Amino acid sequence: MTDTNFRISHLGERALLFEVPGPMVLDVQRRIWAFARELNDLKEVRETVPGVHSVLAILYDEVATERFAPRLGTLWNETEPLREPGRLIEVPVVYGGEMGEDLGWIASSRDLTVREAVEIHSAPEYTVYALGSQPGFGYLGGLDPSLATPRRTTPRLRVVAGSIIIGGAQAGVLSRTSPSGWHIIGHTELDFFDPAAAQPSLIAPGDRIRFRSVEVLS
Repeated sequence: MTDTNFRISHLGERALLFEVPGPMVLDVQRRIWAFARELNDLKEVRETVPGVHSVLAILYDEVATERFAPRLGTLWNETEPLREPGRLIEVPVVYGGEMGEDLGWIASSRDLTVREAVEIHSAPEYTVYALGSQPGFGYLGGLDPSLATPRRTTPRLRVVAGSIIIGGAQAGVLSRTSPSGWHIIGHTELDFFDPAAAQPSLIAPGDRIRFRSVEVLS
């Protein structure tokens, strides 16, 4: 059956944005990863940038962009989800305290104890859907819906690298000190981005993450 649940938008003269609307679904994202690979093999495509349920395709020739757009839908319907398992990365976390200041509020707003909230957060195996926002930052799928929390109406101006954060239905680890509107529930000393390393980003799309609680502070 033909899948028509997608949008294609022109971004400038040489880029097309392919998007699949809807909530985060791992099988859809696996298909996005495979789709990006297929696009990279085409002579018209200079570069692809996979996102959460999206792929930005940058083409060599602006004249070909208009002709190329209909091919995206055809190729999408020929693409099967990528099944290659990513690496499993364990992230040690100190939950709560001054570097996890929103944990108590998130727990109490759901009639949970802090330790119950920590157990819920550290139970799943998360998947890195895409990298973005800042170098080495992964958008993680797999957060238990009971902990999903809308982002802050007023972002904090400085949140330190290594902060374990929740924004909407997504989890994450801040890779660089920066402003953020996500809620902070803990901290890790693991470095998610090292510009001097051969592979600067600790994680890549498709990798899996397990949060391991090493301490819970009040």
